[in-house]
This record gives sequence, C-alpha cells and structure tokens, in this order.
Amino acid sequence: MVRNPDGGTETMLAGLLDVIGDTAMDDLPDVVSAHAKSAGFSEVRIYLGDVERRAVHLLPGQNTPASADVVIPIRGTTAGRAYQYGEVVPDHTPSSPGFPHWVPLFNGMERLGLMLVVSTEPGDWVSADARLLATLVAMAIVIKRGHSDTYARLNRTRTMNVAAEALWHLMPPRTYRDSRVTLTATLEPAYQISGDAYDYSLDGPLIHLSIFDAMGHDTAAGQVAALALAAARSARHRGAGIAETGYAIEHELVRQFGGSRFVTAILATLDTRSGTLAWASFGHHPLLMLRGPRGIIMPCPPAYPLGTGLEGLQATVAHMRLEPNDRLALYTDGITEARRPGAREFGMQRLIYSLTRHHAEELSVPETVRRFVHGFLDYHYGHLQDDSTVLLCEWFGPE
Repeated sequence: MVRNPDGGTETMLAGLLDVIGDTAMDDLPDVVSAHAKSAGFSEVRIYLGDVERRAVHLLPGQNTPASADVVIPIRGTTAGRAYQYGEVVPDHTPSSPGFPHWVPLFNGMERLGLMLVVSTEPGDWVSADARLLATLVAMAIVIKRGHSDTYARLNRTRTMNVAAEALWHLMPPRTYRDSRVTLTATLEPAYQISGDAYDYSLDGPLIHLSIFDAMGHDTAAGQVAALALAAARSARHRGAGIAETGYAIEHELVRQFGGSRFVTAILATLDTRSGTLAWASFGHHPLLMLRGPRGIIMPCPPAYPLGTGLEGLQATVAHMRLEPNDRLALYTDGITEARRPGAREFGMQRLIYSLTRHHAEELSVPETVRRFVHGFLDYHYGHLQDDSTVLLCEWFGPE
C-alpha cells in the first residue's frame, strides 16, 4: 500500500483512536479535521446520506467554511459517483484549493455518506490514507448515530410519521455484507411507512431473512408489524425453525389483537455452506430468484396470514439449492400491485426486468436497490398508495 511519504498516517489514526470514543457526533468534523492535518489533509468535511439515498448532507463543524456545500445530489455529481461505486474520486473543480477527493463512508457495504478530504500535496498515497480515515470515521458514526438527533435530522428531508419512526429504529441496517452474502432493503414511502417491515440475522452459517406486510395503513399497522418482527426474533433466539416461528407470531398477534389484525409474511433461512434455501409463505407473494438475466418465481403453498386466529394453520416449508451469485428478492404487494393513474399495475414482469437489468450492469446489491426504488418512484410520479418494500440478498457461493 502506498503511504504518506511524511509518515503522518499512523499519527493521525493513533490520535483519533485515543479521542474518537469520547467525541460527540456534532464534534466529529472538527476533531477529525484537526487530526487529519498530521497526515497531510488540510481539510475534511463529513456528509451523511438521507433516508431516501438521493443526496448527502453536510455535518457542519465550528471550523467548516461557510462556503461549503450543504446538500449534494447523488445523481449527476462527482461526489455522487464516489457514493454509487464506492470509489475514491478526485474533484477537479478549478476553484478548489489543494487537492480534493471524495471518499465513500461505508460500514461494510452500508453507505453512510461521503467525506471530502483535501490534501496539501498530490500523490498515490491520498486515496489509501483517505480510505483508512474513512473507515475509522464510519465506525464512529455507526456507534453514535443511534442516540444523535443531529444525525436523525440530517438523515431525513421531511417529517416522519410515528409508525415510520418506530419501525426504522426496530429494523436492522438496510445494508449488510460479509464474505458470504450481501443484502439491502428499501421501504417506501420512507417517511410514511406503516405496516411493512423486514428483518435479517446471522446464526453461524445460516442467514435468516423475513418480510412482513401488516393489514391497514395506520399506526396500528406499524404496531402489528413491530410485534410480528419481535415475535419472530424471540422464536429464533430459542432455536425455533421456520414453521414454529410462524406459529409463534400467530400466537402473539391473536393474543394481542384477538384476530382483528393480521400480517402476511415470508420466513426464509439460507445455509451459506451449501446454498440451500428453506422458506415458508404465510399469505404472502412468492419469492423471486434472479439468476443472471432471468427472474424465477419460487412458489410455495401459502398458509393463512398470521394473526387471523383461523383453525388449521399449517406451514409448508419449501427448499431449493441456489447457485453462486444468485439473488433473492423478498417484496410486498405494494411493489407489484402499485398502480399509477390510468396505467396497469407495476407487476411482476416489470419488477423482474428492473432488478435483472441492474444485475446485468454488474452493479452492487445496494446500488441496484437504490436505482430500482428511484425508478419505481418516478414511474408512480412519487406518489404511492401502499407501503412498498424490497429485500434483496446475493449469495456468493460456498466458502
């Protein structure tokens, strides 16, 4: 790895490691900039992505120049290219002092935003050192964001309803990656979701995936989705399988709502050692597998939706062996049944085309989902009548 010829990289990182744990989110820009000077960076700015992943927003510090851009669109900008492709991108704006570079702030594959770093001298070391700095800053943001209202305000561009506030905090991060899988989820309308939710978790070699769609479009729907998600986690944590987890959700929802509220769901488990997928449907739309340019609908006899209290709930657990680089799509009916005025439903074929087109372009799972959802919203002129959720998972193959 090419390093700063002045040897200041270790000084920068060691200094930050000493203090960053005690640094508040609002103080990060100034603290990071101060320590980055020892590595040859005259300035560092931190930008955080919004919930819809359309722009990045400046986290200002006391010493941030007043001329700094406050909001930078992802589409059609140099900064946006760094965000979309995960690359360090030089900014050749003539008026920029020094040598600015846009650096992705990634937590694994979860895209938190960007850093603008300005080096005092050019060199191949800039990209390498900036990435090291970005890794440390991203870790600090992840640790601090859960209790920072500053982060919450920069993460959104308008007011969130109560159900959305609760569900966004209950669900895991929208993107996860390790050596076995990458997955990304999206929910729209991001500020007004009510009854949709997704979940994933790791259990040794197993990856558990689930998606929920509660009846209704009110705060109570959010409560149903939240209870279903919590009941599923509780069952998994005591070692329950897919069918037993479904029965546990049914029991909790009936006990709480007496059969007046229900949720449809897909519960799935992927064994990353072999690619064996097991799943069950509870009144939900079928899984979709994307294999290269093809979309394959994966049927499974559905059981009743969960929470109805109907007798005879019997889950069928289906099995299938995946191939390396297959992608799985879990989605709610707000995607396939969405309809713009005067047009047909969005439909399964349009969903397949949208996801396989981005796959064919060799885009990452997070960028595929980001582009899909923006195209989906544009198709409906930005107005949705129902929650619309997609969870996309790619399996890389046996370890």
